[in-house]
Amino acid sequence: MSGYEREEVIGRNGRIFQGPATDPRSVMEIREAIRSERTMQISLLNYRKDGSPHWILFHLSPVFAEGRVIHFLAVQVPIVKKRRSGRFAMVFGGCREEVRQELGRRCKVLVDSFEDADNRGLEAEELCQASELEKQKADNAAANILSILKYYRNHTDRALCGKRCSLTSITPLCSSLNISLGRIKQSFVLTDPHLPDMPIVYASDAFLSLTGYSRHEVLGQNCRFLSGPDTDIETLEEIKDSIRAEQACKVRLLNYRKDGSCFWNLLYVSPVRNATGKIAFYIGVQINDDSKDPHGLSPEMRQLSAVASVKVAVRSLSAAGPSSRS
Repeated sequence: MSGYEREEVIGRNGRIFQGPATDPRSVMEIREAIRSERTMQISLLNYRKDGSPHWILFHLSPVFAEGRVIHFLAVQVPIVKKRRSGRFAMVFGGCREEVRQELGRRCKVLVDSFEDADNRGLEAEELCQASELEKQKADNAAANILSILKYYRNHTDRALCGKRCSLTSITPLCSSLNISLGRIKQSFVLTDPHLPDMPIVYASDAFLSLTGYSRHEVLGQNCRFLSGPDTDIETLEEIKDSIRAEQACKVRLLNYRKDGSCFWNLLYVSPVRNATGKIAFYIGVQINDDSKDPHGLSPEMRQLSAVASVKVAVRSLSAAGPSSRS
């Protein structure tokens, strides 16, 4: 429907489908629904990869687990435009039959070519409302997908028991914190020191790209899964000592990707405290020693920037209401 390849979409924000005539008010309504964690439907003008516009019925549903939102599901149903008729009927009313037929034929060609050539303008100007059938299609699709997700989650949780910290024991981060963390483009993970073996409870897209793992392979794991045969044991002990002392530390560590290749990781580990001063998480920021920052920032500046952004997000959330970690 959109014309994009899968790899062009995964990891991107949904705004890639918006364009010059997308109504900002509709976008704000979607954002408000996300903030309030509620279901909503709205007609939305989106754009395909080739730049052509198309109207969709956008259906948003929060995905809950143990009373918290862990994902949002977005279903898009194309809105079928009803073809306009009778546009030139009044013009032909007083013509002879043969003239009317000839003019009708020519004008039909003209109208069709006009609609094809200037389709973007027409699509952008006229609001398309979804039919009841299209709304029902979106409702049914969302219900089916949520049912499948629930089944998959229940069976996956049982299958993972004994292999790593069960996902059922990890309280999902609230949606507001997830949104704030998603804006940070650095490679980093958050671990929960209040759970056995300090499992990872959040992994950034950049971290997944750096290591080659998918998100479900990372969540619930201890960070040691990145270690390998040549990882320095003394460096790992240095990290553990800093965590025991509730202090930050910076090390250079040999880590391994999913495909077995290794890279030198400039790792910065720091406690993250909530508004009350208690440690809510530990953050680990990873930088490939071979990478260069396009803006010329040093690895230390990039790490400190990511840590500061995470601390602001956690403290702001805990100051505004019940903390995600007490």
